[in-house]
Amino acid sequence: MRPGFVSHLVGRPLLRRALAPIGSFVAIAAAGVLGFSVLGGVGLVEAAFWLADLTSIELYVERREVPGRAIKAYAVLVTVGLVLSGLWIGETVLTAAFEGQLRTEVTRATMKRRITETDDHVIVCGYGMFGRTIANDLAESGRDVVVIETDDDTARRVRADGHLLVSGDARRDVVLRDAGLERASKLVAAIDDSNVNIQIAIVSGTAASTPEIIVRVGEEIYESVAREAGADEVVIPEVVSGERVTRLLDRSAETADPTTADSTD
Repeated sequence: MRPGFVSHLVGRPLLRRALAPIGSFVAIAAAGVLGFSVLGGVGLVEAAFWLADLTSIELYVERREVPGRAIKAYAVLVTVGLVLSGLWIGETVLTAAFEGQLRTEVTRATMKRRITETDDHVIVCGYGMFGRTIANDLAESGRDVVVIETDDDTARRVRADGHLLVSGDARRDVVLRDAGLERASKLVAAIDDSNVNIQIAIVSGTAASTPEIIVRVGEEIYESVAREAGADEVVIPEVVSGERVTRLLDRSAETADPTTADSTD
């Protein structure tokens, strides 16, 4: 079974931030139950009831020979502790909400859940001009795309364009796993750095189920290295663009050549 939405929140900054106030509230409640049990000579269940309804302490003290003053003083102490820790929890949640952290954490958890439910997608590493063009073209054709990006400003653009996002370095195995590497059909190393893209190919090739790996390099001298690193296809944008321009020029020349036109007639 794939992890649910709540499990994705575990380990996030918001949860870590709230652990201290929540832990203090639980600890004070537990200490209150235990203290009431010892001081009043009652079971834990009845002591827990005292914690929920402090008026029951007064009735119990009137009917039993117990240290009533000590129990009441302890009840006041526990109540103050619970109130303060409760206020601490509320302040933490409200502060996170006003800072936008709550929304960010929920967005990240939702994004991660959606990625875990995605199969046969394309992973695009890097959202520069090359990566953005590929991701948008794939999305327009109906393909699912997961983008891996390290820059925060660029990551916001990824989300604005409607793509699934994993923030991190694509050379790290854990980041690739978060992007669903073993369920993906293709991976495109589209960063503007041939060496980084080759490293991504190497790390991607160690997965149990490896997708087709397409690597962008800046010069032809990197092509053989990229293939040895595990690339199934190597793309040199400058060469591809040059060939496209050449085809356009040839087509224009054929259109303007009167001989060609005569032969067509």
